[in-house]
Amino acid sequence: MRDLGVGFRYLLKGQRWVARHGKQYGFGLIPGLITLVLYAAALVALALWGEDFVAWATPFADDWSSPWLGLFRGFLTAVLFALALLLSVLTFTAVTLLIGQPFYENLSEKVDRDVSPDGTAPESGLPLIRELWISARDSLRIVVRAGVWAVLLFGLGFIPVVGQTAVPVIGFLVTGFFLTEELAAVAMQRRRVELRDRLALLRSRKTLVWGFGTPLAVAFLVPFVAVFLMPGAVAGATLMARELLGEETVEDDDEQLSPQQPSGSPVPGR
Repeated sequence: MRDLGVGFRYLLKGQRWVARHGKQYGFGLIPGLITLVLYAAALVALALWGEDFVAWATPFADDWSSPWLGLFRGFLTAVLFALALLLSVLTFTAVTLLIGQPFYENLSEKVDRDVSPDGTAPESGLPLIRELWISARDSLRIVVRAGVWAVLLFGLGFIPVVGQTAVPVIGFLVTGFFLTEELAAVAMQRRRVELRDRLALLRSRKTLVWGFGTPLAVAFLVPFVAVFLMPGAVAGATLMARELLGEETVEDDDEQLSPQQPSGSPVPGR
């Protein structure tokens, strides 16, 4: 359980780092603002024309009598909007990171240089186009995984009691895990750590990941908060990635930490 607190501290450390580096924070806001506008436009469109879409998709119900027709299509419209909101939370980070790949790559690299004992940062050595392709491919794989979980949890939500208690908690844990993976991928891709190895590393320290990602998932439910937390979340995930990979980190007070990998932790591919 100690890892829960450690993960949360990494989230706070990331926010403190960008607070001390205003220029990096300002640049880091740009991708989130672009994504926010795109998502807001999509959700507004769904709110305006979602009912029409449901009516088009359910022609078999045209002859139903009142009030069953209205109740049925109203329920489906609400379900559609709820799923859209859930998928927005699950995919916001992936889309923002994809749009802001050069911004966050630069931010993560500066964090590495700032906390590395020798002032250096790992580089992938790949062309930008290749990095964007790998990021898009891996993000799509994560979004598919997250989408499967979203549909499963949505279905379980109809189970009495369990659906209103345990399922929301599990949902936040799952969302937190995938958010952390997407954020940590910025630093790990520069180290040529493949998706499979990243997932293995994160699963080996689930409570650390939950301590970082779950509070972030909760915060992202508040409108506009995700935009302002994203730069610090990338910085914090970079710091956490260094621990997961066993890299030495110099703290602000010049205290050096040499994190130990837990026994049985997978060795990432390079």
